[in-house]
Amino acid sequence: MPIADHILSELRAVLGDRLSTGESDRTLHGASETFHSAPPPDAVAWPLTTEEVSAVLKICNAHGVPVIGWGTGTSLEGHALAVRGGLVLDMMRMDRVLDIRPADLLAVVQPGVTREALNKELRATGLMFPVDPGANASLGGMASTRASGTTAVRYGTMRQNVLGLEAVLADGTIIRTGSRAAKSSAGYDLTALLVGSEGTLGIITELTLRLHGQPEDVAAAVCAFPTLEDAVTCVAQTMQMGVPMARIEFMDALGMRAVNLHLGSNYPEQPHLMVEFNGAPEAVKRDAELFGAIAEEHHGAGFAWATSLEERNRLWAARHASYYAALKLRPGATGISTDICVPMSELPAAVAAAAADMHASGLIGDVVGHVGDGNFHVLMLLEPGNQAEIAIAKGVAERMAHRALAVGGTISGEHGIGVGKRNLMEAQHGPAWAVMGTIKRALDPNNIMNPGKMVPDMN
Repeated sequence: MPIADHILSELRAVLGDRLSTGESDRTLHGASETFHSAPPPDAVAWPLTTEEVSAVLKICNAHGVPVIGWGTGTSLEGHALAVRGGLVLDMMRMDRVLDIRPADLLAVVQPGVTREALNKELRATGLMFPVDPGANASLGGMASTRASGTTAVRYGTMRQNVLGLEAVLADGTIIRTGSRAAKSSAGYDLTALLVGSEGTLGIITELTLRLHGQPEDVAAAVCAFPTLEDAVTCVAQTMQMGVPMARIEFMDALGMRAVNLHLGSNYPEQPHLMVEFNGAPEAVKRDAELFGAIAEEHHGAGFAWATSLEERNRLWAARHASYYAALKLRPGATGISTDICVPMSELPAAVAAAAADMHASGLIGDVVGHVGDGNFHVLMLLEPGNQAEIAIAKGVAERMAHRALAVGGTISGEHGIGVGKRNLMEAQHGPAWAVMGTIKRALDPNNIMNPGKMVPDMN
């Protein structure tokens, strides 16, 4: 039911005109990057301070109003959809870089800072924040979804790169987790609990992030392979031999065709690996030569090296554009994008099985992935509103997930759960899923924080 007028009045006393019930604002914050949908929220708020977030949550908790955190809106599993109505907290006006400490290799930021904005601030320091999910996402959103991306094989995910947080719990309590120290053994790891919780436990209002040195030398390359199995087996062997890759990405033949259509490029329409090496010049040269030898063993050909920044950006543009490029394979289509992650030894078989299942189902789509850590994605192109096609695509996605679980993998490497994968959580976690529900009830007994997500139903 809509938020009552007297509750809206309480919220306006805190936020003023930064509270909206207008149709356009609500519609904008009710959309998803993919086919997932829900009615728009009842209202949207733009807080400026942690204290405002706390005041808003106290009001909402007292009246049982659902609260959903919002960043740039780039999630793929419907994480920020207001499935039970309520108030969306758009955190993008909390967008200040609060502190940069080069000597400590850390930065303190508000949640609305994007990764690109932070790296722009860091240029003069010789440091960088490496987590790169492709989209210019907000760092608060990236922490909430435990994002990763193309550089995870070298630098880790948000889990490894968030040192501490400030967060507001459902009852308005403001807490700080972690520290600015490189490590700690002081009690429960509440930072790790909140990173990846998708706004179901609280709203992140500040992040302390681990920084890394900008590499002295960077080289990237693209290489074509005759078959999908050749490319993915090359990846598995490369990682098993301990070659220190900064990035190693896979795109299948259909994905390369889509990129050519989208960017006007002329890559061979074959499976490709895109790789990057970071470090001292001599180390980069050595690692690149070793990878080249491994690729040759697996019939890799047509190496095209990119050493200048412009060349590298052009190469990685192909990978980052893959989602929107794929849509051109079926004009007017929408996409179901899903991901899994498996042990490296299981990667070739998992990729082959996913591709075969998708094509046997009669769907158009491609396979891409951050295959250096066993994570890959399938994008299936569907006619908007075609429930039969959606059902087929969901079947493909669920079979991918169950095959991953059968070999000790996971239902999602980086997309997260949202509304799209909640039905798979019991299969992933067994009795541990109920434990997550116990934690949720302890921190949010009224179930106002992004309800209908992550844990078993509470009410």
